[in-house]
Amino acid sequence: MSSASLTTSPAARLRGLRPDWLTDPKVWRTEVLAGLVVALALIPEAISFSIIAGVDPAIGLFASFTMAVVISIVGGRRAMISAATGAVALVIAPLNREHGFGHLVAAVILAGVFQIVLGALGVAKLMRFVPRSVMVGFVNSLAILIFMAQVPEMTDVPWPVYPLIAAGLALLVFFPKVTTVIPAPLVSIAILTAITVAAGIAVPTVGDKGSLPSSLPLPGLPDVPFTLDTLTTIAPYALAMALVGLMESLMTAKLVDDITDTRSSKTRESIGQGIANIVTGFFGGMGGCAMIGQTMINVKVSGARTRLSTFLAGAFLMVLCIVFGPLVSEIPMAALVAVMVMVCFATFDWHSIAPKTLRRMPAGEITVMVVTVVCVVATHNLAVGVVIGSVTAMVIFAQRVAHLAEVTAATAPDGSGVRYTVTGEMFFASSNDLVGRFDYAADPDKVVIDLSRAHVWDASSVAALDAVVARYAQRGKTVDLVGLNRPSAELHGRLTGELAGH
Repeated sequence: MSSASLTTSPAARLRGLRPDWLTDPKVWRTEVLAGLVVALALIPEAISFSIIAGVDPAIGLFASFTMAVVISIVGGRRAMISAATGAVALVIAPLNREHGFGHLVAAVILAGVFQIVLGALGVAKLMRFVPRSVMVGFVNSLAILIFMAQVPEMTDVPWPVYPLIAAGLALLVFFPKVTTVIPAPLVSIAILTAITVAAGIAVPTVGDKGSLPSSLPLPGLPDVPFTLDTLTTIAPYALAMALVGLMESLMTAKLVDDITDTRSSKTRESIGQGIANIVTGFFGGMGGCAMIGQTMINVKVSGARTRLSTFLAGAFLMVLCIVFGPLVSEIPMAALVAVMVMVCFATFDWHSIAPKTLRRMPAGEITVMVVTVVCVVATHNLAVGVVIGSVTAMVIFAQRVAHLAEVTAATAPDGSGVRYTVTGEMFFASSNDLVGRFDYAADPDKVVIDLSRAHVWDASSVAALDAVVARYAQRGKTVDLVGLNRPSAELHGRLTGELAGH
Protein backbone atom coordinates (compact mmCIF):
# COMPACT_ATOMS: atom_id res chain seq x y z
CA MET A 1 0.00 0.00 0.00
CA SER A 2 1.35 3.44 -0.90
CA SER A 3 2.11 6.09 1.70
CA ALA A 4 -0.44 8.41 0.06
CA SER A 5 -3.25 5.93 0.64
CA LEU A 6 -2.13 5.46 4.25
CA THR A 7 -2.29 9.16 5.00
CA THR A 8 -5.63 9.77 3.26
CA SER A 9 -8.37 10.13 5.86
CA PRO A 10 -11.64 8.13 5.63
CA ALA A 11 -13.56 11.40 5.21
CA ALA A 12 -11.39 12.38 2.23
CA ARG A 13 -11.88 8.96 0.65
CA LEU A 14 -15.62 9.26 1.19
CA ARG A 15 -15.63 12.66 -0.52
CA GLY A 16 -13.86 11.08 -3.48
CA LEU A 17 -16.72 8.59 -3.84
CA ARG A 18 -19.42 11.26 -3.90
CA PRO A 19 -21.02 12.23 -7.23
CA ASP A 20 -19.77 15.45 -8.81
CA TRP A 21 -23.08 17.23 -8.28
CA LEU A 22 -22.76 16.80 -4.49
CA THR A 23 -19.36 18.48 -4.33
CA ASP A 24 -19.44 21.00 -7.17
CA PRO A 25 -22.22 23.66 -7.15
CA LYS A 26 -21.59 24.44 -10.83
CA VAL A 27 -22.21 20.83 -11.83
CA TRP A 28 -25.28 20.72 -9.60
CA ARG A 29 -26.72 23.82 -11.26
CA THR A 30 -26.03 22.45 -14.75
CA GLU A 31 -27.67 19.11 -13.97
CA VAL A 32 -30.77 20.66 -12.36
CA LEU A 33 -31.39 23.13 -15.19
CA ALA A 34 -30.73 20.45 -17.82
CA GLY A 35 -33.29 18.19 -16.17
CA LEU A 36 -35.85 21.00 -16.22
CA VAL A 37 -35.27 21.71 -19.92
CA VAL A 38 -35.58 18.02 -20.83
CA ALA A 39 -38.77 17.69 -18.76
CA LEU A 40 -40.34 20.57 -20.68
CA ALA A 41 -39.33 18.98 -24.00
CA LEU A 42 -40.64 15.57 -22.90
CA ILE A 43 -44.22 16.68 -22.37
CA PRO A 44 -45.36 17.25 -25.98
CA GLU A 45 -43.27 14.30 -27.21
CA ALA A 46 -44.81 11.89 -24.70
CA ILE A 47 -48.30 13.11 -25.55
CA SER A 48 -47.65 12.69 -29.28
CA PHE A 49 -46.33 9.16 -28.81
CA SER A 50 -49.38 8.31 -26.68
CA ILE A 51 -51.58 9.32 -29.60
CA ILE A 52 -49.54 7.06 -31.91
CA ALA A 53 -49.99 4.14 -29.52
CA GLY A 54 -53.71 4.89 -29.19
CA VAL A 55 -53.67 5.50 -25.43
CA ASP A 56 -54.51 8.40 -23.12
CA PRO A 57 -51.80 11.12 -23.01
CA ALA A 58 -51.30 10.46 -19.29
CA ILE A 59 -50.08 6.94 -20.14
CA GLY A 60 -47.16 8.30 -22.17
CA LEU A 61 -46.33 10.87 -19.50
CA PHE A 62 -46.38 8.22 -16.78
CA ALA A 63 -44.07 6.04 -18.90
CA SER A 64 -41.64 8.92 -19.39
CA PHE A 65 -41.63 9.60 -15.64
CA THR A 66 -40.98 6.01 -14.53
CA MET A 67 -38.49 5.24 -17.34
CA ALA A 68 -36.36 8.32 -16.60
CA VAL A 69 -36.36 7.84 -12.83
CA VAL A 70 -35.60 4.11 -12.89
CA ILE A 71 -32.96 4.23 -15.64
CA SER A 72 -31.15 7.02 -13.78
CA ILE A 73 -30.46 4.43 -11.06
CA VAL A 74 -30.03 1.14 -12.92
CA GLY A 75 -28.84 2.28 -16.36
CA GLY A 76 -25.30 1.97 -17.66
CA ARG A 77 -24.97 5.34 -19.44
CA ARG A 78 -24.99 8.49 -17.30
CA ALA A 79 -26.97 11.52 -18.55
CA MET A 80 -28.88 9.52 -21.15
CA ILE A 81 -32.65 10.09 -21.20
CA SER A 82 -35.09 7.18 -21.49
CA ALA A 83 -38.81 7.75 -21.86
CA ALA A 84 -41.80 6.90 -24.05
CA THR A 85 -40.65 6.83 -27.68
CA GLY A 86 -42.18 6.78 -31.14
CA ALA A 87 -40.41 3.54 -32.12
CA VAL A 88 -41.95 1.65 -29.19
CA ALA A 89 -45.34 3.29 -29.80
CA LEU A 90 -45.34 2.06 -33.40
CA VAL A 91 -44.56 -1.51 -32.31
CA ILE A 92 -47.25 -1.79 -29.63
CA ALA A 93 -50.00 0.28 -31.31
CA PRO A 94 -51.48 -2.72 -33.22
CA LEU A 95 -51.60 -4.78 -30.00
CA ASN A 96 -53.50 -2.03 -28.17
CA ARG A 97 -55.84 -1.57 -31.11
CA GLU A 98 -56.66 -5.28 -31.50
CA HIS A 99 -56.54 -6.59 -27.91
CA GLY A 100 -56.82 -3.61 -25.58
CA PHE A 101 -54.74 -1.68 -23.10
CA GLY A 102 -54.31 -4.58 -20.66
CA HIS A 103 -52.45 -6.61 -23.27
CA LEU A 104 -50.27 -3.57 -24.06
CA VAL A 105 -49.18 -3.26 -20.43
CA ALA A 106 -48.50 -7.00 -20.21
CA ALA A 107 -46.38 -6.77 -23.37
CA VAL A 108 -44.35 -3.93 -21.86
CA ILE A 109 -43.56 -6.04 -18.79
CA LEU A 110 -42.64 -9.07 -20.92
CA ALA A 111 -40.47 -6.86 -23.16
CA GLY A 112 -38.59 -5.81 -20.05
CA VAL A 113 -38.00 -9.44 -19.15
CA PHE A 114 -36.72 -10.12 -22.68
CA GLN A 115 -34.34 -7.17 -22.43
CA ILE A 116 -32.90 -8.41 -19.14
CA VAL A 117 -32.35 -11.86 -20.65
CA LEU A 118 -30.80 -10.43 -23.81
CA GLY A 119 -28.60 -8.14 -21.74
CA ALA A 120 -27.42 -11.03 -19.57
CA LEU A 121 -26.68 -13.08 -22.70
CA GLY A 122 -24.38 -10.33 -23.99
CA VAL A 123 -26.45 -8.78 -26.79
CA ALA A 124 -24.58 -5.51 -26.16
CA LYS A 125 -21.44 -7.12 -27.60
CA LEU A 126 -23.08 -6.99 -31.02
CA MET A 127 -22.41 -3.26 -31.01
CA ARG A 128 -18.83 -3.98 -32.02
CA PHE A 129 -20.15 -5.03 -35.44
CA VAL A 130 -21.68 -1.61 -36.12
CA PRO A 131 -19.15 0.22 -38.33
CA ARG A 132 -18.43 3.93 -38.18
CA SER A 133 -20.22 4.62 -41.49
CA VAL A 134 -23.42 3.16 -40.02
CA MET A 135 -22.95 5.27 -36.89
CA VAL A 136 -22.58 8.42 -39.01
CA GLY A 137 -25.69 7.46 -40.99
CA PHE A 138 -27.54 6.81 -37.73
CA VAL A 139 -26.65 10.26 -36.40
CA ASN A 140 -27.56 12.04 -39.63
CA SER A 141 -30.85 10.17 -40.04
CA LEU A 142 -31.65 10.93 -36.41
CA ALA A 143 -31.22 14.65 -37.10
CA ILE A 144 -33.44 14.37 -40.19
CA LEU A 145 -36.17 12.51 -38.27
CA ILE A 146 -36.13 15.08 -35.46
CA PHE A 147 -36.55 17.85 -38.03
CA MET A 148 -39.31 15.98 -39.89
CA ALA A 149 -41.17 15.57 -36.59
CA GLN A 150 -41.23 19.36 -36.27
CA VAL A 151 -42.64 19.97 -39.77
CA PRO A 152 -46.29 19.36 -38.75
CA GLU A 153 -45.85 22.05 -36.09
CA MET A 154 -44.79 24.51 -38.81
CA THR A 155 -47.50 23.82 -41.39
CA ASP A 156 -51.07 25.11 -41.42
CA VAL A 157 -50.43 27.21 -38.30
CA PRO A 158 -51.12 30.89 -37.51
CA TRP A 159 -48.51 33.24 -38.95
CA PRO A 160 -47.13 34.34 -35.52
CA VAL A 161 -45.67 30.85 -35.13
CA TYR A 162 -42.93 31.62 -37.66
CA PRO A 163 -41.53 34.77 -36.03
CA LEU A 164 -41.72 32.99 -32.66
CA ILE A 165 -39.63 30.08 -34.02
CA ALA A 166 -37.16 32.56 -35.54
CA ALA A 167 -36.92 34.43 -32.21
CA GLY A 168 -36.41 31.15 -30.38
CA LEU A 169 -33.59 30.14 -32.72
CA ALA A 170 -31.97 33.55 -32.31
CA LEU A 171 -32.04 33.19 -28.53
CA LEU A 172 -30.58 29.68 -28.76
CA VAL A 173 -27.72 30.89 -30.95
CA PHE A 174 -26.85 34.20 -29.28
CA PHE A 175 -27.77 33.80 -25.59
CA PRO A 176 -24.85 31.37 -24.88
CA LYS A 177 -22.50 34.14 -26.07
CA VAL A 178 -23.81 36.30 -23.20
CA THR A 179 -23.77 33.62 -20.47
CA THR A 180 -23.93 29.86 -20.09
CA VAL A 181 -25.05 29.91 -16.47
CA ILE A 182 -28.66 29.32 -17.55
CA PRO A 183 -29.30 26.94 -20.48
CA ALA A 184 -30.39 28.81 -23.59
CA PRO A 185 -33.33 26.43 -24.23
CA LEU A 186 -34.81 27.27 -20.82
CA VAL A 187 -34.42 30.99 -21.47
CA SER A 188 -35.96 30.67 -24.91
CA ILE A 189 -38.97 28.71 -23.62
CA ALA A 190 -39.55 31.16 -20.75
CA ILE A 191 -39.30 34.30 -22.89
CA LEU A 192 -41.50 33.03 -25.71
CA THR A 193 -44.13 31.80 -23.24
CA ALA A 194 -44.15 35.18 -21.49
CA ILE A 195 -44.54 37.00 -24.82
CA THR A 196 -47.43 34.85 -26.06
CA VAL A 197 -49.29 34.98 -22.74
CA ALA A 198 -48.75 38.71 -22.15
CA ALA A 199 -49.65 39.69 -25.71
CA GLY A 200 -52.50 37.20 -25.97
CA ILE A 201 -51.05 35.68 -29.17
CA ALA A 202 -53.16 32.73 -30.32
CA VAL A 203 -50.74 29.97 -31.31
CA PRO A 204 -50.70 26.20 -30.70
CA THR A 205 -49.61 25.36 -27.16
CA VAL A 206 -48.60 22.28 -25.18
CA GLY A 207 -52.12 22.15 -23.77
CA ASP A 208 -53.49 21.62 -27.29
CA LYS A 209 -51.66 18.27 -27.45
CA GLY A 210 -53.73 16.76 -24.67
CA SER A 211 -54.65 16.99 -21.01
CA LEU A 212 -51.93 16.62 -18.41
CA PRO A 213 -52.28 14.15 -15.48
CA SER A 214 -53.31 15.53 -12.11
CA SER A 215 -51.91 12.73 -9.88
CA LEU A 216 -49.08 10.24 -9.69
CA PRO A 217 -49.48 6.78 -11.27
CA LEU A 218 -50.34 3.87 -8.98
CA PRO A 219 -48.86 0.36 -9.30
CA GLY A 220 -51.01 -2.57 -10.35
CA LEU A 221 -51.18 -5.76 -12.41
CA PRO A 222 -52.22 -5.72 -16.08
CA ASP A 223 -55.91 -6.45 -16.61
CA VAL A 224 -55.47 -9.63 -18.67
CA PRO A 225 -56.16 -13.33 -18.12
CA PHE A 226 -52.90 -15.01 -17.05
CA THR A 227 -53.10 -17.81 -19.62
CA LEU A 228 -50.91 -19.35 -22.31
CA ASP A 229 -53.13 -17.73 -24.94
CA THR A 230 -52.33 -14.27 -23.54
CA LEU A 231 -48.63 -15.09 -23.54
CA THR A 232 -48.63 -16.23 -27.16
CA THR A 233 -50.56 -13.08 -28.12
CA ILE A 234 -48.21 -10.58 -26.49
CA ALA A 235 -44.89 -12.40 -26.97
CA PRO A 236 -44.23 -11.34 -30.61
CA TYR A 237 -44.94 -7.69 -29.80
CA ALA A 238 -42.88 -7.87 -26.61
CA LEU A 239 -39.88 -9.34 -28.45
CA ALA A 240 -40.12 -6.73 -31.20
CA MET A 241 -40.34 -3.96 -28.60
CA ALA A 242 -37.37 -5.40 -26.69
CA LEU A 243 -35.18 -5.55 -29.80
CA VAL A 244 -36.13 -2.09 -31.09
CA GLY A 245 -35.71 -0.56 -27.63
CA LEU A 246 -32.31 -2.15 -27.08
CA MET A 247 -31.07 -1.17 -30.53
CA GLU A 248 -32.01 2.49 -30.08
CA SER A 249 -30.76 2.60 -26.49
CA LEU A 250 -27.38 1.01 -27.27
CA MET A 251 -26.84 3.21 -30.32
CA THR A 252 -27.72 6.28 -28.28
CA ALA A 253 -25.38 5.19 -25.49
CA LYS A 254 -22.56 4.78 -28.02
CA LEU A 255 -23.31 8.23 -29.42
CA VAL A 256 -23.16 9.79 -25.94
CA ASP A 257 -19.91 7.91 -25.28
CA ASP A 258 -18.41 9.60 -28.34
CA ILE A 259 -19.75 13.06 -27.44
CA THR A 260 -18.57 12.95 -23.83
CA ASP A 261 -15.39 10.94 -24.53
CA THR A 262 -16.32 8.46 -21.80
CA ARG A 263 -17.19 4.79 -21.71
CA SER A 264 -20.35 3.14 -20.43
CA SER A 265 -21.50 -0.39 -19.64
CA LYS A 266 -23.75 -1.50 -22.51
CA THR A 267 -24.62 -4.72 -20.69
CA ARG A 268 -25.78 -2.78 -17.63
CA GLU A 269 -27.71 -0.43 -19.92
CA SER A 270 -29.46 -3.38 -21.61
CA ILE A 271 -30.48 -4.90 -18.27
CA GLY A 272 -31.41 -1.45 -16.94
CA GLN A 273 -33.73 -0.84 -19.87
CA GLY A 274 -35.47 -4.10 -19.04
CA ILE A 275 -35.89 -3.20 -15.38
CA ALA A 276 -37.21 0.25 -16.31
CA ASN A 277 -39.79 -1.25 -18.69
CA ILE A 278 -40.95 -3.78 -16.10
CA VAL A 279 -41.44 -1.00 -13.53
CA THR A 280 -43.16 1.15 -16.14
CA GLY A 281 -45.52 -1.69 -17.04
CA PHE A 282 -46.55 -2.26 -13.43
CA PHE A 283 -47.30 1.48 -13.15
CA GLY A 284 -49.52 1.34 -16.25
CA GLY A 285 -47.10 3.03 -18.67
CA MET A 286 -46.61 2.30 -22.35
CA GLY A 287 -42.90 1.47 -22.04
CA GLY A 288 -40.04 3.11 -23.86
CA CYS A 289 -36.31 3.29 -24.48
CA ALA A 290 -33.58 5.89 -24.86
CA MET A 291 -34.85 9.16 -26.35
CA ILE A 292 -32.24 10.43 -28.73
CA GLY A 293 -33.54 13.96 -29.21
CA GLN A 294 -33.99 14.61 -25.50
CA THR A 295 -30.62 13.00 -24.77
CA MET A 296 -29.00 15.44 -27.18
CA ILE A 297 -30.73 18.33 -25.41
CA ASN A 298 -29.44 17.03 -22.08
CA VAL A 299 -25.88 16.19 -23.10
CA LYS A 300 -24.99 18.37 -26.07
CA VAL A 301 -27.11 21.49 -25.56
CA SER A 302 -27.36 21.68 -21.77
CA GLY A 303 -24.00 20.05 -20.93
CA ALA A 304 -25.31 17.48 -18.44
CA ARG A 305 -23.01 14.59 -17.53
CA THR A 306 -24.48 12.80 -14.48
CA ARG A 307 -27.43 10.64 -13.48
CA LEU A 308 -28.95 13.57 -11.58
CA SER A 309 -30.15 15.24 -14.80
CA THR A 310 -31.84 12.01 -15.92
CA PHE A 311 -33.55 11.54 -12.56
CA LEU A 312 -34.69 15.16 -12.40
CA ALA A 313 -36.02 15.04 -15.96
CA GLY A 314 -38.51 12.42 -14.81
CA ALA A 315 -39.20 14.07 -11.45
CA PHE A 316 -39.66 17.53 -12.93
CA LEU A 317 -41.96 16.04 -15.57
CA MET A 318 -44.48 14.96 -12.95
CA VAL A 319 -44.07 18.18 -10.96
CA LEU A 320 -44.70 20.26 -14.06
CA CYS A 321 -47.78 18.22 -14.98
CA ILE A 322 -49.34 17.96 -11.53
CA VAL A 323 -48.35 21.24 -9.86
CA PHE A 324 -47.78 23.61 -12.77
CA GLY A 325 -50.10 21.99 -15.32
CA PRO A 326 -52.01 25.17 -16.25
CA LEU A 327 -48.79 27.15 -16.74
CA VAL A 328 -47.07 24.39 -18.73
CA SER A 329 -50.12 24.12 -20.96
CA GLU A 330 -49.51 27.72 -22.05
CA ILE A 331 -46.03 27.02 -23.44
CA PRO A 332 -46.17 27.68 -27.20
CA MET A 333 -45.17 24.74 -29.34
CA ALA A 334 -43.05 27.20 -31.35
CA ALA A 335 -40.63 27.45 -28.42
CA LEU A 336 -40.14 23.68 -28.28
CA VAL A 337 -39.90 23.46 -32.09
CA ALA A 338 -37.07 25.99 -32.02
CA VAL A 339 -35.21 23.90 -29.43
CA MET A 340 -35.62 20.71 -31.46
CA VAL A 341 -34.54 22.39 -34.71
CA MET A 342 -31.38 23.56 -32.96
CA VAL A 343 -30.85 20.00 -31.75
CA CYS A 344 -31.10 18.84 -35.38
CA PHE A 345 -28.34 21.18 -36.51
CA ALA A 346 -26.15 20.28 -33.53
CA THR A 347 -26.68 16.53 -34.05
CA PHE A 348 -26.11 16.32 -37.82
CA ASP A 349 -22.54 15.41 -38.78
CA TRP A 350 -21.95 18.19 -41.31
CA HIS A 351 -18.35 17.11 -41.79
CA SER A 352 -19.56 13.79 -43.20
CA ILE A 353 -21.17 15.47 -46.24
CA ALA A 354 -18.50 18.10 -46.87
CA PRO A 355 -17.16 17.85 -50.46
CA LYS A 356 -13.61 17.41 -49.15
CA THR A 357 -14.69 14.47 -47.00
CA LEU A 358 -16.72 12.83 -49.77
CA ARG A 359 -13.79 13.04 -52.20
CA ARG A 360 -11.51 11.18 -49.78
CA MET A 361 -14.03 8.68 -48.42
CA PRO A 362 -14.14 5.19 -50.05
CA ALA A 363 -17.25 4.66 -52.15
CA GLY A 364 -18.31 1.72 -49.99
CA GLU A 365 -18.31 3.85 -46.84
CA ILE A 366 -20.45 6.52 -48.51
CA THR A 367 -22.84 3.83 -49.77
CA VAL A 368 -23.30 2.39 -46.29
CA MET A 369 -23.95 5.85 -44.82
CA VAL A 370 -26.52 6.68 -47.51
CA VAL A 371 -28.27 3.29 -47.20
CA THR A 372 -28.56 3.75 -43.44
CA VAL A 373 -30.03 7.25 -43.80
CA VAL A 374 -32.47 6.25 -46.55
CA CYS A 375 -33.72 3.19 -44.65
CA VAL A 376 -34.23 5.12 -41.41
CA VAL A 377 -36.00 8.03 -43.08
CA ALA A 378 -38.17 5.71 -45.19
CA THR A 379 -39.25 3.48 -42.29
CA HIS A 380 -39.02 6.05 -39.46
CA ASN A 381 -37.30 3.24 -37.56
CA LEU A 382 -33.71 3.73 -36.46
CA ALA A 383 -33.27 0.04 -35.67
CA VAL A 384 -34.17 -1.01 -39.22
CA GLY A 385 -31.69 1.43 -40.69
CA VAL A 386 -28.89 0.28 -38.39
CA VAL A 387 -29.47 -3.41 -39.19
CA ILE A 388 -29.68 -2.88 -42.97
CA GLY A 389 -26.71 -0.51 -42.92
CA SER A 390 -24.61 -3.01 -40.95
CA VAL A 391 -25.53 -5.85 -43.32
CA THR A 392 -24.65 -3.65 -46.30
CA ALA A 393 -21.28 -2.85 -44.72
CA MET A 394 -20.59 -6.54 -44.17
CA VAL A 395 -21.45 -7.39 -47.79
CA ILE A 396 -19.18 -4.63 -49.07
CA PHE A 397 -16.41 -5.79 -46.75
CA ALA A 398 -16.79 -9.41 -47.88
CA GLN A 399 -16.56 -8.34 -51.53
CA ARG A 400 -13.48 -6.26 -50.77
CA VAL A 401 -11.53 -8.94 -48.90
CA ALA A 402 -12.64 -11.68 -51.29
CA HIS A 403 -10.03 -10.39 -53.73
CA LEU A 404 -7.24 -10.40 -51.16
CA ALA A 405 -6.46 -14.14 -51.47
CA GLU A 406 -3.78 -14.39 -54.16
CA VAL A 407 -2.10 -17.50 -55.56
CA THR A 408 1.40 -17.36 -57.13
CA ALA A 409 3.34 -20.30 -58.61
CA ALA A 410 7.09 -20.98 -58.75
CA THR A 411 8.39 -24.07 -60.60
CA ALA A 412 11.64 -25.72 -59.48
CA PRO A 413 14.60 -25.12 -61.85
CA ASP A 414 14.79 -28.82 -62.70
CA GLY A 415 11.05 -29.04 -63.26
CA SER A 416 10.60 -31.67 -60.55
CA GLY A 417 8.06 -29.74 -58.56
CA VAL A 418 6.01 -26.58 -58.22
CA ARG A 419 5.39 -24.40 -55.18
CA TYR A 420 2.19 -22.39 -54.90
CA THR A 421 2.08 -19.55 -52.36
CA VAL A 422 -1.36 -18.50 -51.11
CA THR A 423 -1.52 -15.01 -49.61
CA GLY A 424 -4.47 -13.44 -47.80
CA GLU A 425 -7.61 -14.32 -45.87
CA MET A 426 -9.36 -17.54 -46.86
CA PHE A 427 -13.08 -17.66 -46.15
CA PHE A 428 -16.23 -18.47 -48.11
CA ALA A 429 -16.02 -15.45 -50.41
CA SER A 430 -12.32 -15.66 -51.24
CA SER A 431 -12.18 -19.48 -51.40
CA ASN A 432 -14.86 -19.99 -54.04
CA ASP A 433 -12.47 -19.49 -56.97
CA LEU A 434 -9.43 -21.05 -55.27
CA VAL A 435 -9.90 -24.41 -57.00
CA GLY A 436 -9.53 -22.82 -60.43
CA ARG A 437 -6.16 -21.19 -59.64
CA PHE A 438 -4.05 -24.35 -60.11
CA ASP A 439 -2.79 -26.02 -63.31
CA TYR A 440 -3.64 -29.63 -62.52
CA ALA A 441 -2.75 -31.11 -65.90
CA ALA A 442 0.57 -29.36 -66.59
CA ASP A 443 2.04 -29.30 -63.08
CA PRO A 444 4.74 -31.83 -62.16
CA ASP A 445 4.05 -34.75 -59.83
CA LYS A 446 5.18 -32.97 -56.68
CA VAL A 447 3.10 -29.95 -55.59
CA VAL A 448 3.66 -27.82 -52.50
CA ILE A 449 1.01 -25.32 -51.36
CA ASP A 450 2.53 -22.77 -48.97
CA LEU A 451 -0.09 -21.26 -46.63
CA SER A 452 2.29 -19.42 -44.32
CA ARG A 453 0.97 -16.09 -45.61
CA ALA A 454 -2.69 -17.08 -45.43
CA HIS A 455 -5.28 -17.72 -42.73
CA VAL A 456 -8.02 -20.34 -42.99
CA TRP A 457 -11.22 -19.02 -41.40
CA ASP A 458 -14.04 -21.42 -42.23
CA ALA A 459 -15.21 -24.79 -43.56
CA SER A 460 -15.55 -23.41 -47.10
CA SER A 461 -11.79 -22.83 -47.23
CA VAL A 462 -11.04 -26.32 -45.89
CA ALA A 463 -13.39 -27.80 -48.48
CA ALA A 464 -11.65 -25.80 -51.23
CA LEU A 465 -8.22 -27.11 -50.17
CA ASP A 466 -9.59 -30.65 -50.06
CA ALA A 467 -10.92 -30.20 -53.61
CA VAL A 468 -7.50 -29.01 -54.84
CA VAL A 469 -5.77 -32.03 -53.25
CA ALA A 470 -8.40 -34.40 -54.70
CA ARG A 471 -7.97 -33.06 -58.22
CA TYR A 472 -4.21 -33.55 -58.08
CA ALA A 473 -4.72 -37.03 -56.60
CA GLN A 474 -6.94 -37.98 -59.54
CA ARG A 475 -3.90 -37.37 -61.76
CA GLY A 476 -1.56 -39.33 -59.52
CA LYS A 477 0.15 -36.25 -58.10
CA THR A 478 0.94 -35.55 -54.44
CA VAL A 479 0.23 -32.31 -52.59
CA ASP A 480 1.89 -31.05 -49.42
CA LEU A 481 0.15 -28.29 -47.46
CA VAL A 482 2.78 -26.38 -45.49
CA GLY A 483 3.00 -23.26 -43.36
CA LEU A 484 -0.45 -23.37 -41.74
CA ASN A 485 -0.56 -21.25 -38.59
CA ARG A 486 -1.86 -22.93 -35.44
CA PRO A 487 -5.57 -21.87 -35.62
CA SER A 488 -5.69 -22.69 -39.33
CA ALA A 489 -3.99 -26.06 -38.79
CA GLU A 490 -6.43 -26.96 -36.00
CA LEU A 491 -9.45 -26.08 -38.14
CA HIS A 492 -8.04 -27.91 -41.17
CA GLY A 493 -7.13 -30.97 -39.13
CA ARG A 494 -10.61 -31.13 -37.62
CA LEU A 495 -12.55 -30.75 -40.89
CA THR A 496 -10.40 -32.10 -43.73
CA GLY A 497 -11.90 -35.18 -45.35
CA GLU A 498 -15.24 -34.64 -43.55
CA LEU A 499 -16.83 -32.15 -45.91
CA ALA A 500 -17.38 -34.15 -49.09
CA GLY A 501 -20.97 -33.92 -50.28
CA HIS A 502 -23.15 -36.88 -51.24
